[in-house]
Amino acid sequence: MNRRKNLSLLVLCTAVVMLAGCASTTPMPYSGLPSSSQLHRNANDDADKVPYVYSTPTRWQDYTAVVLEPVAVYRGSDNQFEDLSEQEKSELAKYMEDEFRRELAKRFTVTNTPGPRTLRVALTLTGAKTNTAVVSTVTRFDLLGGPANVVQSIRGKEGVFIGSVSYAAEIRDAGDDRLLKAYVTKQYPNALNVGATFGRLAAAKTGVEKGAEDMLKQLQSP
Repeated sequence: MNRRKNLSLLVLCTAVVMLAGCASTTPMPYSGLPSSSQLHRNANDDADKVPYVYSTPTRWQDYTAVVLEPVAVYRGSDNQFEDLSEQEKSELAKYMEDEFRRELAKRFTVTNTPGPRTLRVALTLTGAKTNTAVVSTVTRFDLLGGPANVVQSIRGKEGVFIGSVSYAAEIRDAGDDRLLKAYVTKQYPNALNVGATFGRLAAAKTGVEKGAEDMLKQLQSP
């Protein structure tokens, strides 16, 4: 009997993971982005989170300052916003601007004036998914969602019924406006992050925080 129950649970968990995967959206090279024609498919291991990229050989250590443009909300028909209101889009864009400014300030002087040895970073919020009320929290613990989320956590994938954020980043030399790096990405909390399930935008905001940390790591590389 126990063996049959375990088998049934495994089947159910697998179905939930597959359902979550099918329901998941993947960022695209949004046609309205300035860098859209230069983006290409990412062939590296992180392609599931960063499916499209562009880069040129750059000595990031040569830059000491950054101009962070106000975060734009993408209005193209190929946006990937689900049920966000305009107020929620604005709230998430403002949170994104604050988080990236805070994180980049750990390495660069954040300025409003383009100059030598200065980067210009443009961020565009292109999509987001909200948490499913109550269900996103309950499925961290119950017999169906719990094991499925453990699997997703180990795989580094999205949790069941939890939100996410998608955005584009374009990094240029502020002096000559050369595009140095661009990418579109989708960020989300660890599948077992219970705290990120409280509130409609909690998971998306956690994704923003992870994205800001990731950008700083990229710009600290040689």
